[in-house]
Amino acid sequence: MAEWIYFLHPPRPDFAATMTDEEKAVWGTHFARLQQLLADGVLILAGPTLGETNTGVAVIEAPDEATARRIMEEDPAVASGFATGELRPFQVALLRGRD
Repeated sequence: MAEWIYFLHPPRPDFAATMTDEEKAVWGTHFARLQQLLADGVLILAGPTLGETNTGVAVIEAPDEATARRIMEEDPAVASGFATGELRPFQVALLRGRD
């Protein structure tokens, strides 16, 4: 199974501190979806970068780019237009607890 990383680029640098109620609701749905992907064995890790720019990062497993792209594009943050997604092939080289 191939590994992929996708980045969620928010609409503004201070997004975490300035989210509207509508954005907060979408991010709650986004988080619940990530929890489901984790439970399903698709998600390896996810989280935001901290500081002024809060880029989201998700590492997933998918059999091919089309599937990985679909997972990213169906992310509520991307699907709602509140974030743009950027997908790249990825390889987990070291993982605490696995290696």
